[in-house]
Amino acid sequence: MSKRTLESFFKPKASTNPAKRVKPNDTSNDAPSETNETDAKDDATTDNGPPDTHASYPVPIPQLPSHISVALTHGTPAKDPRAINNQPDLDLLYFQPFIARPTANELFKFLRRELPFYRVQYTIKRGTVETEINTPRYTTVFGIDDTSIFIHDPEPQPSSEGSDSNPDLTTDHNQGHPQSAPFSTLIPVEKTSQTPIRASKYQYTPRPIPACLTHLQTAVESTTGATYNFCLVNYYADGNDSISYHSDDERFLGALPDIASLSLGGEREFLMKHKPPPQTSQERSSPATITNPARGSVAQTQPIKMPLSSGDMVVMRGSTQSQWLHSIPKRKGKGGDAVRGRINITFRRAMIPAGTNNYYRYNVGVGPVWRWDESKQEMVARPEKFGDEGAT
Repeated sequence: MSKRTLESFFKPKASTNPAKRVKPNDTSNDAPSETNETDAKDDATTDNGPPDTHASYPVPIPQLPSHISVALTHGTPAKDPRAINNQPDLDLLYFQPFIARPTANELFKFLRRELPFYRVQYTIKRGTVETEINTPRYTTVFGIDDTSIFIHDPEPQPSSEGSDSNPDLTTDHNQGHPQSAPFSTLIPVEKTSQTPIRASKYQYTPRPIPACLTHLQTAVESTTGATYNFCLVNYYADGNDSISYHSDDERFLGALPDIASLSLGGEREFLMKHKPPPQTSQERSSPATITNPARGSVAQTQPIKMPLSSGDMVVMRGSTQSQWLHSIPKRKGKGGDAVRGRINITFRRAMIPAGTNNYYRYNVGVGPVWRWDESKQEMVARPEKFGDEGAT
């Protein structure tokens, strides 16, 4: 596998200038059909400009079809959110939907077809026992933590690829002005000094967020008022793909992180429950005689079950991540949403390099690239691999 230096990668985020929102009328709850997407693919590549190409991408990533771009700019949020903050430490915004159903279903098919995915395997160690974990879903990730940014290389290397002559006309999220240089010339620099990053800073090569996801990121940021620098995408092929109870409370996200979670495709249940309070030293020494008042407070909380349909979004804020767990359980059945695919997109902000290393380790890893195969109606492993996975 070829090795590349980190200096050949990276990108700024897209503009956070809010656009005036016009609410669409059609918010039907139709689930996406699993029919042939050839016509849709032809439509998606005729009027949107060249795809984003980059040394860190295993494949070119096309631009959004123009009608989806327009719908995201002028049609989000499709409905105002419902605040859910009636339990201790809980602060949610629940959009039903954030993106109108027809647009959400088209976006689902586009992203499933065009993004590179991975089925990550990794090893964890509990005591002296090592366990190999097979991630029960397809994943991919783009972005870089808050200590670095992507800018266009002022001295790009000449390339024989015709796509390198295609200008990137998207908006530079960090600089706030349109770019005319090729997307492929994006490189990482230190955010404060804008000098090249040291080769040992990252264990994995970060990737710039492609325009198709930057457009969505801008729409979400304009609604939430938050700023994100990472986009994680999970594809659940059917009801057997899942994610267990967990919280996104890593230190690299900082205190009180704001995380936006968008659902596309088949409906799945989103479960939440309050974390148990930590055991006090008195409880450890005399568990039968000591009462922890915090346990009584947690005992009064109720678990939450939220249906997430195509286009719905949950924004988790404040102390939610530090005090609550969430999961997408398996869904049993032989038809309907139990067999439909689903994409979940989360936008978040990592503050330090540990976040970048973590996200690429567990969402890209070192295995093969998986792409959607229209004829087989499933993900298929491809020979392409991420260009510089283990890096430096």
